[in-house]
Amino acid sequence: MAKKSWMEFPYADKAFQYTAATLDKAWLRLHKGNRAPFPEDKKVLQAWIHYHAGEFAKAVEEGLAAGAAGSNVANHAQNIYANYLEEDEAVQLKLFQEVASRCEARMVKAPDDAFNCYIHAYALGRYSQCISVLKALAQGLGGKIKDSLTRALELDPEHADSHVALGTYHAEIIDKVGSLMGGLTYGAKEKIGLEHYRKGLELFPESAIYRVEYANGLVMLKGRAGKKEAETLYREAAAIQSMDAMERLDVELAKANLEE
Repeated sequence: MAKKSWMEFPYADKAFQYTAATLDKAWLRLHKGNRAPFPEDKKVLQAWIHYHAGEFAKAVEEGLAAGAAGSNVANHAQNIYANYLEEDEAVQLKLFQEVASRCEARMVKAPDDAFNCYIHAYALGRYSQCISVLKALAQGLGGKIKDSLTRALELDPEHADSHVALGTYHAEIIDKVGSLMGGLTYGAKEKIGLEHYRKGLELFPESAIYRVEYANGLVMLKGRAGKKEAETLYREAAAIQSMDAMERLDVELAKANLEE
């Protein structure tokens, strides 16, 4: 799919323009959630520089051009673009499908790549939300999402992104099919979901999106009883200082939730 038609990152912020040296210094903080290693390949490093600046199309193109070493940055960038910026639902769905397909191919060649497992689950999870979680469950996507996240955490128990995503897995299913059917059919449990959200925040307390996802999960799991805590989480997320383009999009999402 041509990338030239992709929407541009809507917030001009020079603070997100990293160099190889400044990205090296900020890397551990920026990748605290996905635990990706600092790239040795210069082409992959440049793709990550584009990603953090919100130049998602360039990140995808350069990541894919770098081969296997650039697959994670390319797929991650495409996921983030599709989720936050793409307005055409048909295009959005295609982008998620492309990522999921590439991730599945990588699983065969690199089965121990926890980040790839997470990216795969993210693509299928967002795709499921677009078509409706119930339709996705009927297509068997729920099991694939859970399997990928479980695998990611088997490979890396401190993969914070996967903890939060697994929290959302439990919350979405319980919200859509109820706690009884969710537990019996899909293994979804409120207690387990909340534990994953909390573990993610424990591992990466600076994250805005974890607070947003946790807040959304509380509303799905607890209804009105969870709204007060959810609002607190949204406010905390909205006040976090962004360090890259994705984090800026997360903060704006938190602000939007507060306005609803």
